[in-house]
Amino acid sequence: MGEAMRRALSQVAAAVGGRLIGAEATVSGPVVTDSRQAEPGSLFVAVAGERTDGHAHLAQAAAGGAVGALISDLPAAGAALEGAGSELGLIVVPDTVEALGALARAHLADLRAARPGGLSVVAMTGSVGKTTTKDLTRQLLAADGPTVAPRASFNNEIGLPLTVLQTDEDTRHLVLEMGASGPGHIAYLTDIAPLDGAAVLMIGHAHMGGFGSIEGVARAKAEILDGLVAGGRALLNADDPHCLELAGRARGEVLTFSTQGPADIRATGIEMADGAHASFDLDLPGLGRPRRITLALPGRHNISNALAAAGLALIAGPDPELIAAELGGARIESPHRMDVSTLGGDLLLIDDSYNANIDSMTAALAALPEMAGQRRRVVIISEMLELGESSHADHIRTGELAHAADAALLVGIGPGAQAALEAAERRGTAIAGYPDADAAIARIDTLLRDGDAVLVKGSNGSGAWRLADHLKEARPR
Repeated sequence: MGEAMRRALSQVAAAVGGRLIGAEATVSGPVVTDSRQAEPGSLFVAVAGERTDGHAHLAQAAAGGAVGALISDLPAAGAALEGAGSELGLIVVPDTVEALGALARAHLADLRAARPGGLSVVAMTGSVGKTTTKDLTRQLLAADGPTVAPRASFNNEIGLPLTVLQTDEDTRHLVLEMGASGPGHIAYLTDIAPLDGAAVLMIGHAHMGGFGSIEGVARAKAEILDGLVAGGRALLNADDPHCLELAGRARGEVLTFSTQGPADIRATGIEMADGAHASFDLDLPGLGRPRRITLALPGRHNISNALAAAGLALIAGPDPELIAAELGGARIESPHRMDVSTLGGDLLLIDDSYNANIDSMTAALAALPEMAGQRRRVVIISEMLELGESSHADHIRTGELAHAADAALLVGIGPGAQAALEAAERRGTAIAGYPDADAAIARIDTLLRDGDAVLVKGSNGSGAWRLADHLKEARPR
């Protein structure tokens, strides 16, 4: 990769509509919102969050080498820097998050103007599968040229512009993930980063509380199609009727992918091998004939994610032969997403604990029997958050699915998981419920046996991932 963004603080101020106070300097390092990540030449963005206000950490950013900062509270900044002896240039704006987006927008526009056609930008949204598809797409495009993609789930109004600002004059491909918890969120993100390719993976139940209905989710996800540049192409899941209904919203060509029927990008002849790894024949435009692919990542549901990644890579420009050659070896890179490991005592841990809604819960529990084989099956769930009015019914359905997956034990974390426990118990599955992750961690080792297959699934905010991390530490190989 080339150098980081180089822009004088006065130029940054002009790009974001801010006022520069203090010494001029050149930003030549990363743009960061965490003062601990500041390096020589960095620009620090002081974000006022729920837990901490970035303005209080300006001195630490300066000590790390930051040359400038975006701020919205000048008195707080002055108090934080008093006595620090810092030459930090301050750019005062009404809203630092909006200024961060404006800077990323200007940076990407400059790169595209300097190299017309030299940088492809693709993104995906959907109720499930975004981060897995992002990881796979990144690997396919990295085989073609320098590629930038977000860490973990950097898919919001802070994470996406930080990712955009990692691009430089050598970047060939930019892969973005776009999340939304309400209308207008994705439109805001595509305004920062207009897209050459946009995929809608699935219209489901994630963040239902912010949308009110499946139709509301569909309208919000469709915003990604409005963000396509002229000549940009859309990629839609042909197996999801709600996705296909969005085809008329796309400005240009629409590609489809499917594991079940006709589509531009297809998986046929699907077979599931030991460990729930799928093999299938890949049909991809530009290939002379279908290619037999065996996925490195487990779970039947990941066939669809792999097809979406292949489609986005195709839109971005690499040779279809390269895409087919690389697809089988691509893996999930982000933590707590179908991370399968064998721990001490031959315990098989399936850590899918980063997030959950009824769609991803259904997929994970459907994969469990194939992955567990003859092992005793234990399912650990934490409360699924932000589901709105469907929450109670979705948790009941989770208990039913755990029983259908032949779970010997269902462990629930948090009061919202109680409905799942009760539904499973009514069907004869043993249960154990705990008020929070700490209580579950204190007891989990007494509930498990050597040789068990343990699926851990839940929303990030309700702490299932902490229990997964505990098991990895408590049972080293």
